[in-house]
Amino acid sequence: MKTTAFLTICLLIGGLSARAQAPGVTELPDPHPTPAATWNNTKDLIFGWGNTDTRYKKDAVPVLSKTLSLYGWRGERVCAQAVLATPKSVNNFRVKVSDLKNGKRIIPAAAVTPYFETYVMGEVAFKGDTVLAADRLIRAESMAVPQQTVRPVWLNIRIPSDAVPGKYKGTLTAECDGKSLSVPYVLEVGKRVLPQPEDWKFHLDLWQNPYAVARYCHVPLWSQAHFDAMRPIMEYLASAGQKIITASIFQHPWNSQTEDPFESMIGKYKRLDGTWRYDYTVFDKWVEFMMSCGITQQIDCYTVLPWHLTFEYYDEADNHTHSEKMDPGSKEYEDYLLPFLTDFAKHLRAKGWFEKTCIAMDERPKKQLEHAYAIIHKADPHFKIEGAVNYFGPEVAERMYDISFSFGQPPLTPEQLNSHLSKGNKVTFYTCCNPQRPNTFINSNPAESAVLGWHAAALGYSGYLRWAYNSWVKNPCVDARFRSWRAGDCYLVYPDGPSIRMERLIEGIQDYEKIRILRPEMTPEQAARLDAQLKKFKEINWKTSTDEEASALVNESKALLRTME
Repeated sequence: MKTTAFLTICLLIGGLSARAQAPGVTELPDPHPTPAATWNNTKDLIFGWGNTDTRYKKDAVPVLSKTLSLYGWRGERVCAQAVLATPKSVNNFRVKVSDLKNGKRIIPAAAVTPYFETYVMGEVAFKGDTVLAADRLIRAESMAVPQQTVRPVWLNIRIPSDAVPGKYKGTLTAECDGKSLSVPYVLEVGKRVLPQPEDWKFHLDLWQNPYAVARYCHVPLWSQAHFDAMRPIMEYLASAGQKIITASIFQHPWNSQTEDPFESMIGKYKRLDGTWRYDYTVFDKWVEFMMSCGITQQIDCYTVLPWHLTFEYYDEADNHTHSEKMDPGSKEYEDYLLPFLTDFAKHLRAKGWFEKTCIAMDERPKKQLEHAYAIIHKADPHFKIEGAVNYFGPEVAERMYDISFSFGQPPLTPEQLNSHLSKGNKVTFYTCCNPQRPNTFINSNPAESAVLGWHAAALGYSGYLRWAYNSWVKNPCVDARFRSWRAGDCYLVYPDGPSIRMERLIEGIQDYEKIRILRPEMTPEQAARLDAQLKKFKEINWKTSTDEEASALVNESKALLRTME
């Protein structure tokens, strides 16, 4: 990879540019403070390496290491976590990264993005006890750290695709009011090359919410300022291997289950003579914008089966917007949908997007699906269909191009899976407010995010779906709790940067890609060992397992995979 291209990718994955000092970071008080006496024996600053499976408590003296060894393929993103503990206040905490050196060979410091971690309020269980957890990752040149607290630092290291294999040594330095503390680390670069995210096969489907960005950033919807505000988080999503653009083609497809409901991106107008016209301006702008961010493979359009079954249109005869409930199977339902879907298909073909587009449906009953299928295929028999469902039968197997099943549903049999995938179709699984574990809540063990990629590999599925990438709550950078869902259920990225949960999800996706690349080259004995290890992801009892068991399962699986390179 040429240096200029590599630096561009580093800036993209780094997210927003580093701000100057961030003294205004707001963090709520810890509902379960550690006794101050535990700091009595800590007289000096502590700076060392932690591990990425631990969310370090804000006011507890951490147990750290002075050395760290990392490993990654060329082209891979590798993460690490360091922690500063301050018995006395630090007014100016800065972090500096060095070049990574292997003799005369160098991985530049620009490949290493340091983030300060900030603490966000969550909950231990749904509507249960609260917990303050490190999760938000921000770019800033410096921070103030109060006395008897810790400030974790997250590192994202992007190994250049053309790096020479070998061991590279570097340092991470904490500068605290003129005092410097440095810790060394070693990054071993393997011989293998991980493809660029746009070439990953993992079918990642995290639903985007443009309306949340407009509200939070106080910018007019669909203005240039709105698109500018969305670009960093959508480019970051593309760098995670996202394949799908989420488009809402009808009003409030999921009722108002988020702080910012999804509006229709397509205007529907009934003319004076009773015929219809459709305005695709917003839809086209949204799709073109997302493609410019690097998400180009699929467009999922929600939904001809909105949860409320209420549809809007503007009637020019009475100069009024109508909102009418239309039951699937009724004449009104067909009279409304058929002309729209017919025109929509023509529009998509004219734009060159028809083959990329799916009419998407989310957890709808079989009877409703049948009526929707009939109208969709009557409008254009070549329309693709996507859906999240909780059963496998001819209603979905034979008609859905892209199917997603809940995490707790029994996996498809090899025969069912092969039959669907052999046609070029997709099969994913999803998590949402359930299960409690593994998941991506604020209080979840970070290793659980990595588990999701391994679980997809264990099932032989195409990837993973989650209903909310950035459906931010009112104050997402401070308090993740929401009126309806578990804290963290609504978003995996913050307005000003990523999360630990998202970083670890990408790690699991990269492991999925490694398995895909290595498996065709494995000996029968290696394949058997890998299958035995993957089986553990299907057999573990997540209701009774501990955080330590989740971490151990991921770490031992990664170690096994490394022996097969």
